[in-house]
Amino acid sequence: MNNSESLEELKKKAAADDSLPLKKGATNLVFGVGNPNAEIIFIGEGPGYWEDIKGEPFVGNAGALLNQLLSLIKVERRDVYITNVVMYRPPNNRDPEPAEIKAFEPYLNKMIEIINPKIIVTLGRFSMAKFLPNVFVSGVHGQPQELDWEGKSITVIPMYHPAAGLRSLEIKEKLKIDFQKIPEILKGIKLRKDVRINKEADQKKLF
Repeated sequence: MNNSESLEELKKKAAADDSLPLKKGATNLVFGVGNPNAEIIFIGEGPGYWEDIKGEPFVGNAGALLNQLLSLIKVERRDVYITNVVMYRPPNNRDPEPAEIKAFEPYLNKMIEIINPKIIVTLGRFSMAKFLPNVFVSGVHGQPQELDWEGKSITVIPMYHPAAGLRSLEIKEKLKIDFQKIPEILKGIKLRKDVRINKEADQKKLF
């Protein structure tokens, strides 16, 4: 089974899971969208009005800004994967509650496992807290963090949520600066991987 099929199966499982919170008041499950083999996953907070209607994350005003930021670094939206920590819309766009985030966690974790990205970009404090608890976005935004997650080394880049960029020109500028770091960070990760593979190959030749 390839990644696309695995994600589709996971999406069907989530849609059929009546134990998930927020489902009753929602129009659609907003699972995730993009390249099933993406090098970068963007994780936001939760669906808003348009996301709930269309069943796709980041399609409202915040999504339009996200698209602009991707264009800034010459990355196509279809080449990354985009999702949220909760996959049904919270009433009146309120913040997701800890128990709600916890309920969706197995699906998000499995999604990350399937895609196996090189970088996870957290958009806003709720997705950041999954990987970097007890810190503030203002103190770490744009700074890549090398973490051991589920037994694997992963690079997490915390950033402000695009919705915050719509409310503040200062934050919008910070988002632009942070996004422009992504290509160089990705290049560095690939370079380190190539060096490691070459070292392992050289060691095998010695034995």
